[in-house]
Amino acid sequence: MARILLIEDDPSLARGIAGMLRVTGHVMDIASDGETGLMMLDGEPFALVILDLGLPDISGLEVLRRLRRAGNKTPVLVLTARDALDDRVGGLDAGADDYLLKPFEPTELEARIRALLRRSEGEASPIIAVGSLTIDTSRGVATINGRPLELRRREWAVLERLAFRAGKVISKERLNSEVFGYDEPVAPNAIEVYVARLRRKLEPDGPSIRTIRGLGYVLDPL
Repeated sequence: MARILLIEDDPSLARGIAGMLRVTGHVMDIASDGETGLMMLDGEPFALVILDLGLPDISGLEVLRRLRRAGNKTPVLVLTARDALDDRVGGLDAGADDYLLKPFEPTELEARIRALLRRSEGEASPIIAVGSLTIDTSRGVATINGRPLELRRREWAVLERLAFRAGKVISKERLNSEVFGYDEPVAPNAIEVYVARLRRKLEPDGPSIRTIRGLGYVLDPL
């Protein structure tokens, strides 16, 4: 699961894509034009951008160019109804990481998203192993020594973020921004609640989640 920004001006298509990806556990934010999308990308950490080329203000290609000129390396998956070779080449040359033509099958979109997220995290395989904990990101399954973990959506998102950066400290603010959407109301202690639940579920033979006072959390293998 990841926090994804969808920049798409067709309201019905945007709702359909966002709804489909939320069901699979992703946190979705939507921008209906390029300038709004760039503003959101400037202030929030997203794991992936899904970008339509035909936007009402500035083109998707211009969004890509500005994003890359600013040094933002967030993976970008371009969606477009255009099928000309020049459009595909132009998108890739402007900095897109992948390309998908409309109309598309939901399963293909999900597969491309999984591949881009694995690549951006430096994971060629969908399997993340931290000590006795194994996470299969493609199937949404986590186990400890073969024992399946029953995780709610937010618990999964927090654990996955910690596992991707196992051994490194992640701040509470960073977890909040990656787990919750742009306009979602978030209780001040929400992350603490999810971390406490995860600690109970990881016991007694799983890796531990340490609190580093004033800094954040770190997932340590046993």
